[in-house]
Amino acid sequence: QVQLVESGGGLVQPGGSLRLSCVFSGISFRAYAMGWYRQAPRKQRDLVATITGGGSTTLADSVKGRFTISRDNAKNTVYLQMTGLKPEDTAVYYCNTVPLRNSWWGQGTQVTVSS
Repeated sequence: QVQLVESGGGLVQPGGSLRLSCVFSGISFRAYAMGWYRQAPRKQRDLVATITGGGSTTLADSVKGRFTISRDNAKNTVYLQMTGLKPEDTAVYYCNTVPLRNSWWGQGTQVTVSS
């Protein structure tokens, strides 16, 4: 059974940092490209960062220079290091494969950027 568990969200002031983690079980983790997605209130869910099994990464323009995606295949975990957070980064953050699989969404982790 496939399971994803995201963690690391919270309330942070503008300019602050957070590190999100996603532990993935039930599949051969290193074989999949992984992504972090986010959904702000009343908006669609968007892809913000991707990483292949070999470690090649892409970032959405809105987070370039501020976010870093990484993975540890030995721990079946993908990370999102977020710095320079802005109020517009407020959203529920999810991990999934790339391309995504609708049946594999976790519960997400809430990130709120506010003073």
